[in-house]
Amino acid sequence: MVAANGTGTYVPFTEVEQAIDWINSLIPFGIRPGLERIELLMERIGHPERRLKFIHVAGTNGKGSTCAMLTSVLMAAGYDVGTFTSPYIERFTNRFKFNNEDIKDETLVEIANRLRPLVEEIAATELGSPTMFEVATAVALVYYGTVVYPDVVVLETGLGGRLDVTNIVTPIVSVITNIGHDHMDVLGDTIEKIAFEKAGIIKAGVPIVTTVEQPEALEVIRKKASEMKSTLYALKEQFSYEAVSSFENEQIFSFNGPFRQIEKVGITLNGAHQITNAVLSLMTLEVLRQYMAFVIDDEVLLEGFKRAAWPGRLEMIRTSPRLLIDGAHNPEGAETLAQALRDTYRYERCHIMMGMLSTKHHHDTLRHILPLADTVIFTEPNFRKKMDAEQLEAIAEEVLSSEAKRPEMIIEPDWRLALEKLTALTKPGDLSVVTGTLYLIADVRSHILYHTESEKGW
Repeated sequence: MVAANGTGTYVPFTEVEQAIDWINSLIPFGIRPGLERIELLMERIGHPERRLKFIHVAGTNGKGSTCAMLTSVLMAAGYDVGTFTSPYIERFTNRFKFNNEDIKDETLVEIANRLRPLVEEIAATELGSPTMFEVATAVALVYYGTVVYPDVVVLETGLGGRLDVTNIVTPIVSVITNIGHDHMDVLGDTIEKIAFEKAGIIKAGVPIVTTVEQPEALEVIRKKASEMKSTLYALKEQFSYEAVSSFENEQIFSFNGPFRQIEKVGITLNGAHQITNAVLSLMTLEVLRQYMAFVIDDEVLLEGFKRAAWPGRLEMIRTSPRLLIDGAHNPEGAETLAQALRDTYRYERCHIMMGMLSTKHHHDTLRHILPLADTVIFTEPNFRKKMDAEQLEAIAEEVLSSEAKRPEMIIEPDWRLALEKLTALTKPGDLSVVTGTLYLIADVRSHILYHTESEKGW
C-alpha cells in the first residue's frame, strides 16, 4: 500500500499491483453484511449506479454460468455489456468485464485513486472501513457508471442478497438461480433462512425470475415477490423446458415460456445443471424482450447461447491425458459434478484430485464424489484458509466407513506434486478431475493453460 506523503494528500498509485494490494489490504475487515458503507461511498462519488441498468443475479450455484450466458446473448444482439462476478479465476481484473474484456490496468489504477481518500474518510467514522468486496463493488459501479457506460450490467451478488453490497442497485430484472447449503454461518442454517436472504434482491415492481424448486424456498420467494408487487416467473410454473439431447460439449433443449416457445436451443457448457441455467437465462431475456424493448433476434439468441463459456466449471483443459476441472466446493456443486461424471463423460477409470478450504463442512460434498473415484489425491490450494490435506482425508475416511467401494487415497499437500501424480495415474481412456475450492481450480488452470501463477481471490 502506498503511504500518504505527510502533507494530507496521497501519493497516487501508479502501478496496478499497488491498487490491487490496497484493495486486498482490506480483506482483514472481513465480510460485514450491510449497505451503510457502500451507500455512503456511492453518495460521495456521485451515485454512478443510478445511471445504469442492471440484471441482478443471486443464488447458491450457477450464478457465474448464468451471468456468462446472459452476457453472451446480449453481446451477440449488439448490446454493450458490463459483467461483475466473483471470485475471479486468474487475475483480479477478471471480475470487471466490459464486453467480455477485463478492465484495463490503468483504468483500475485511476478508479482506485479516486476511491481511496473516500474509503479512508469512511474508515475514520463509526461505520469503520469498507471491506475488500465493498471497494471492489464500488470499483465496478464507478467503472460502468463513469468510464464505459454499458447498455446493461450483469451483476452477480457476492454473498446472499438482502445485505449483500451489490443490493444497492435497483435492477430491471432480478434473477435467483437456486438455493443450497452454502455460507450457512452467515446466511442461516435452513433452506428457508437462506432463501429469505437471497429473496432480498427483489425490488418493488421489478420482475423476478427463478429456477428454485424446493417448495419451502420457493414459497419464501413467492411471498417476497407478492409483498414487493413484483411479477414472479418460476420454473415449472410460468416456464418450463424439455431436454432434447446431451453429449459432451453439446446439449440441446426446447423452451416453453409464457410468451412463446423456442425449439432446439444449444449450449456447449456441460452438465444437466447448465441446461437449467440456460433456461433461466432465456426466461430472463424473454422478460427483457417483452417488457423493456430489448431487441434479440432468434438467430442471435441461439448463437449467443452456443458461444457462452465459463471457466472452471466442467471445463476440459487438457485432452492428453484428459483433465477436467470443476469448482464443486459445496454439496450441491458436488452433486452436479457427480451427475455429470455419471451421465456426460465416458472413461475407464476416474482419478480425482481435491483441495478444500477450512471454512466449510465437507462430509456431504465428499459423499457425492468419493463413490465415483478409483483414486483420490487430497491436496491443498495455495490460499490462507486452506484445509490440511490430512484433515480432508480423515473426513473421507468417515464418509467411506459405510461404503463398500473404496478408492485408493493419496495425501500430497503440494498441489503441483499432486498434479504430477494425477497426470501419471491417468492412462489413455481414463479421466482425471481436479475439483474442490475455486482457489485450487485457479492454481491448476493457470498452471496448465498459461504456465503462470494465478492471482486468484474473492
